[in-house]
Formats: sequence, C-alpha cells, structure tokens
Amino acid sequence: MAQLSLHAVSKGFPGHRVLQDVTLTVRPGERAGIVGENGSGKSTLLRLMAGTVAPDSGEVTVRFPGGVGYLDQVLALPPEATVADAADSALADLRWLEAELRRAERNLSEEDLPEYGALLAEFERRDGYTVDARLAEALDTLGLSGLAPDRRLGELSGGERARLALAAVLAADPELLLLDEPTNHLDAEALSWLENRLRRHRGTVVAVSHDRLFLTAITTTLLEVDSGAVRRYGTGYDGYLKERRAARLRWEQAYADWRAEIARWTEFAEHTAYRVAPGRPMADHNKCKYNGDGRRVQQSITTRTRSARERLGRLRAKPVPRPPDPPRFTTSARTTGAVDGPLLEVSDVDIPGRIALSGLTLRPGDRLLVTGPNGAGKSSLLRVLAGELAPGAARAHGCVGYLPQDEPDDGSPLSVGQRRRARLDRLLENPVDVLLLDEPTNHFSPMLVEQLEAALAGYRGAVVAVSHDRLWQRRFRAREVTVTAGRLAC
Repeated sequence: MAQLSLHAVSKGFPGHRVLQDVTLTVRPGERAGIVGENGSGKSTLLRLMAGTVAPDSGEVTVRFPGGVGYLDQVLALPPEATVADAADSALADLRWLEAELRRAERNLSEEDLPEYGALLAEFERRDGYTVDARLAEALDTLGLSGLAPDRRLGELSGGERARLALAAVLAADPELLLLDEPTNHLDAEALSWLENRLRRHRGTVVAVSHDRLFLTAITTTLLEVDSGAVRRYGTGYDGYLKERRAARLRWEQAYADWRAEIARWTEFAEHTAYRVAPGRPMADHNKCKYNGDGRRVQQSITTRTRSARERLGRLRAKPVPRPPDPPRFTTSARTTGAVDGPLLEVSDVDIPGRIALSGLTLRPGDRLLVTGPNGAGKSSLLRVLAGELAPGAARAHGCVGYLPQDEPDDGSPLSVGQRRRARLDRLLENPVDVLLLDEPTNHFSPMLVEQLEAALAGYRGAVVAVSHDRLWQRRFRAREVTVTAGRLAC
C-alpha cells in the first residue's frame, strides 16, 4: 500500500536547524501544497520525501509501487549533458522496466513466465508504451517541441531547463509526484495544462509553490513550514488562509494577554501590596495594639508580595512568544527625482531570432506588463531595455535597475528564494528611475509577493515587468504589451 510519512524527523545544516521533530503523513491520493517563508525549509522537506537528503534523526517512509518522480528547482545535470539525458534521467524507472521486459522476451522460457508477466503488468500499469508520446505532448505544450535531443543543457535558458525537467517528470507519470516550484517559467496556457494534468493525476501530489491561484486550483491540503515545525491545514489554500488568519489573531491575543498579566502582577508585587498599610497615626495611644496591627500588615504585605512574585515566575517560565512581523522588503522603491522627461528611450531594434521593436519610450509613472507565450522574446525585450542586448539601442536618462529571471548559484547555503530576495532588496535599496523585473515573484512565498506589491505601490518611476503570476497580473495596474514571435504589440 502507498505510504508517505515522516516520524520525529529533524534536519539541519551548519549553523542552522531547518526542521525539528517533524511528524506528518500525506494520505494516498492527496494533493498537498507546501508553503512557508523563503528559507523556512520547504525544499528541504521535499528533498527528504524524495530521498535526495537524509534526516539527521527520525524516519522517512516512502512506499509507492507506481514510482516516485521528483522535480527540483534546479536541474541537477552538468551543462554538457543533453536534452535526451535529462529526459532519460526522469524516465529511468520506465526505461529500466522496458529494458528488463525486452531481456525477458529474448530469454523467454516456461519458468520465466511469472517474471515476464510481472514485468509486463507493471509496464502496462505505468502506461510504458505511451511514455514517448506523453513526453512529446508535454514538450510541445511547454513550448519545447523544437529542442533537439542532442542539444546541450548549457545552451538552454534557465526557463527552458526548468520546463524540460517538468515535462520529463510528468511524462514518467509516477504514482507520487514531488514538485518544487513547478509553475516557474510557465505561460498561461502551460499553467492551465499543468493544473488540469495534476487534477487528473492517479496518485499523490506534493508541490512547493508560490503561485496562489495554482495552490487554490489543485491542493486538497496545505503543509506550512515555519520555525522548524510543519503544520497541516486540511481545507485547501483558501481554507489555509482563513485558518492562518484566525490562528494569527489567537496568537496576538494570547501574547497581549500574557503581557497584560506580566504587567499586572509586576505592579502588584512592586507597589499595590504596600498600599494595604494603614498609614495612620496612633489615635488611642495604645502602642501595643498599634504595633500588632503593623506586624499583621507587614505579614500581609510579605504574603501578597510572595504570591505575586510566584505568579510572575510561573508566567515568565512559560512565555508566549511575540508573533513575528510579516516578511517585508527593507525599503519601498523610490526614484532619484532628477529626471522630469523621458526616463528611457529605445530606437529601432531588430535582433534576428530574438526581438524586434520599432521604438519605445518610458516616462515617470509608466507601468508595462509584458505578456506572451514561452520563448516569444519577453526576457530579450528586458535585456534590450537594460542595455545587455543591442548595446546603445536603449538610451537611459535616469538610473535603471534590472532583475533578471535566472538566479545564479553562487555556492552560498542560501535557498534560491533567499538569494533572489537579497538581490531584489539590494535593487530597492538605491534610488532608481526605471525598474525592469523579469518574473519578480518566482521563488517568493505568497506573503512576500504581497509585500513586493506594497513596495512598488507608491513608486513614481517606470516599471516594466514580465510575469506569468496570474494574481500578480491582476493586481499590477499596467498597460499590457504582448510579445509574439519576437515582435512587440502594444
């Protein structure tokens, strides 16, 4: 029987504990989304399930007779590997089954019939005869039908490599799909196809994703990674948001109550208890009675003070931690304020096979949303505006900031999302008049995407953004321009 569970699992890296004593089960047939802040351990949790990293302690159990498919954020093959190598790596189980089936056919004897029958049943159950057709369909839908099998991975863009890996994993059609940011680099048509494909999947899906509409469309349960723990929300993404908001309000109220209790008992221990003293002169000249009253008052003060301090001790021994502030960028975008007229002008550009446009002018306050299918030339347009392609074609009259789509691996222990957030933080630190953002929401948590929207809300400069994030597109109030086959249509 299929099983995916973690029992008392902990995992850390030098100087950082990522997961602590995690116990959870994903039931067969569930479609679980994994959410959490950048660097919280979402990808680590998925890698533990995939078996690509081992826990420091605890037990991970993964039993799926129909196979396991894992999509990493970064294709783990060297640049000299080919497109065919990437496909065969994802289809390794089926390729092995097919090879064993052919071997059994060549050496078939009566005593080998049970083994042959088992191999054939498993190959047919995995739809092995149609795997190449499924791969071709996936490649075509993801805009990669023209890739030659012998083309080297180092010649592909980051988006092409990501889509190739996704196509191969889906073509394998394993019983368990483990997907890390599968919506990155997908256009609207590909996103719709992926959602339909996962809803029809005859098995279990676990996906890390920042795409809020994708999570709403496909998930039946949510796993939130936060502060080393994993919490389960069983009502899909919308239910998760409601439960999370309610939990946050409860936490804030519990923290406020705890602080109020600390303040009340501190006041009592330090001041209130002493106010029981009579503070009156000896009226009847009865010194013994007066002194006796004083001793009783002092005993009362001592008792009350001790009781208050004991209460304070118990409260401080079980503190309610302060709810963390929501993630946010260090600053909001701002301009230099030195330019009144056009900020950026582009003359006629024609780069065969990449991009062609007859001119473009950006002014303060302009917002352009660049859309179009995968491979149409959207990133090439931004590179022209940034001066990386066709140098001299773009004339900048102010400061230009550029966020490219691909995040290079600099060898640091930071996750892709953390590196991308740090780069965008650095971009927003200094005043710029034009922001060029290529897939700015990729690898960001949903809450951080909302903070990015807020950081750009009052920006007076020009913004040109390429994004496949459908909710971002709805909220980014901009003039839409479409790139089709390398040509810009406003």
